[in-house]
Amino acid sequence: MNLHRYGRLLVAALALSIAAACGSPASEAPAAQPSGSAPAAKLKIALSNSFIGNQWRVEMENVFKAACAMPPYVDQVECSVYNAGNDVSTQSRQISNLISQGVDGIVVNAASTSGLNGVVQQACDRGIVVVSFDNTVDAACGLTVNTDQVKFGQQLAQFLVDQLKGQGKVIMVTGVAGTGADNDRNKGAKEVFAANPGIEIVATYSGMWDSATAQRATSGQLPGLPKVDGVWVSGGTDGVIKAFSAAKRPMPVFAGEAENGFRKYMAGILEPKVNGMSIGQPPFLSVIALELARGVIKNEHPKESVTIPFPVVTSDSLVPGETVFPDLPDSFFADFTDSGPNATVILCQQGATDGTPCPGKTLDVNFGTR
Repeated sequence: MNLHRYGRLLVAALALSIAAACGSPASEAPAAQPSGSAPAAKLKIALSNSFIGNQWRVEMENVFKAACAMPPYVDQVECSVYNAGNDVSTQSRQISNLISQGVDGIVVNAASTSGLNGVVQQACDRGIVVVSFDNTVDAACGLTVNTDQVKFGQQLAQFLVDQLKGQGKVIMVTGVAGTGADNDRNKGAKEVFAANPGIEIVATYSGMWDSATAQRATSGQLPGLPKVDGVWVSGGTDGVIKAFSAAKRPMPVFAGEAENGFRKYMAGILEPKVNGMSIGQPPFLSVIALELARGVIKNEHPKESVTIPFPVVTSDSLVPGETVFPDLPDSFFADFTDSGPNATVILCQQGATDGTPCPGKTLDVNFGTR
């Protein structure tokens, strides 16, 4: 388990526009300096993202860009964003180029748990702070920001076991193969199912953490499957529900991610209403990684990894406008922001949809032991 502790940052948001093209800095002019003093040099922190092919990754990048346009980042940090097309070699080259550019920090959503270890070690050897999140890297010199991915898989699987009273046929819709998060989620789920011999896994296939992909894959699987009692989904849950509905199959119990469409079905906003549990891998992990990198570089945070809890809702605990959003697309991930008195990050809707800062709002980043 990662070491972690509380940190708290209160920053006032400005209504500023953001330049956020891939590989381009997302920054604003520095704050006014006292007469005769030189402006402080900005830190250079880059986001190295492996994969931009689903809505979660889009939101993750958008909230990173929005944060970069808010203080203190807009005054302290020159941000940049790079995408690698889910190719380890490309991501490794991009990180190598960032090392050559002399950046101060790199936050990484990795294409491979171990495939980037060499280049990450090179960055550490040059004094660059590396923080990986979501799909993390193994390199011991780097820091991590994440939820407990094994627990993610276990909790969803246990919900199905409990709802089915330990008996039933289940399908598993997995994520992007080879990534750390996918490996850990699958591991956790399979541990729970193996401990309950009355549960039979009748199909396992990838939905690439994408609703449209998961819908197509499920539509192809259903004709050859018996009655399905439960569905465990690593991502793309609303797409799986749509496939069952189109095939006129009885609705099973669902345990899945935080797609807004899934939660609309759970809340009865969309028909048919389904019984389910939704656990969110928050897109705002990128913002926490940014703050951890900034704070460590400036000696404001301990050089320690951070584990945060993931938000959890069931069909009877959803709150419109807070944990489900009736007016946002089905594919949108509802956990772009946290909620409640102990919220980790509070972000506005436009930060997630457009990558722009939250006007008149305070960005509150809280991470640590829970």
